[in-house]
Amino acid sequence: MTAMPAFNAPSAPSASDASDASHRSSRATRPGGSRARVRAVITAGTAAGVVLLCSGPAFAHVGVQPQGEAARGGYATVNFKVPNERDSASTVKLEVSLPTDRPMASVLPQPVPGWKVEVTRSELAKPLTVHGKKITEAVSKITWTADGSKIGPGQFQQFPVSLGQLPEDTDRVVFKALQTYDNDEVVRWIEEPREGAEEPESPAPVLALSAASDDHHGAGAKTAKDAGKGTESEDGGHGDHDATASKTSGASSASSDDDASDPTARVLAVVGILVGAAGIAFGVLAGRRRAS
Repeated sequence: MTAMPAFNAPSAPSASDASDASHRSSRATRPGGSRARVRAVITAGTAAGVVLLCSGPAFAHVGVQPQGEAARGGYATVNFKVPNERDSASTVKLEVSLPTDRPMASVLPQPVPGWKVEVTRSELAKPLTVHGKKITEAVSKITWTADGSKIGPGQFQQFPVSLGQLPEDTDRVVFKALQTYDNDEVVRWIEEPREGAEEPESPAPVLALSAASDDHHGAGAKTAKDAGKGTESEDGGHGDHDATASKTSGASSASSDDDASDPTARVLAVVGILVGAAGIAFGVLAGRRRAS
């Protein structure tokens, strides 16, 4: 009788074998997970950088802001802010039209180095009476033309003007502006924004007016009245408007420097975020490799 061969049943895996298999399985699945995490980190960093780069004040068009307060019925110094929107052209001319339905008797532009200023006056359909003096004409347009200077790509320029008296029967003053580039392109910032509607493509500069003070005049009017007794200019304004504009010019220049640094700060912040994201990704990969 032939003997049957012995049959050896497979032995159960030892604890060390199970540990090795688990380790190999973990190593096999880690690279894919690490890559997914790295991609997530880089994507998040890039998205944050793009959001930061695109954020910031929306002053890509010609605008106007007061230096301090612009109260109804008072006087104020305002800045017409002109950013250059073209990559291959420079701004060489700015024309600002003042409202003729609510004319202002005193309009005094502050000199800007490298720019020639021209003031255009028009006859008024209805004469004004300012401090007992009859005014038959008022400034209808101010034109700044480059004279040894220009607004280059990535730059902006502010043009200060002293205005008064501001209207008392409205909460804003709408100006219209034409921006001319050295390639003869003219951008017309003349579309009046409407309340509750989307901002137009080429919005006109709008000066928001605050409530009048108790005597229905702004702080600027009080200062002008006290300091300018007997020193009225020929257009019915006060002699201290130039002084007021000069006092605020330093603040305007400081504001210009701060605003000019905004794009650089945003770019540096974006670079920092991207570098940080790359560092995190490198750290994740290095950590996984050491663990494996």
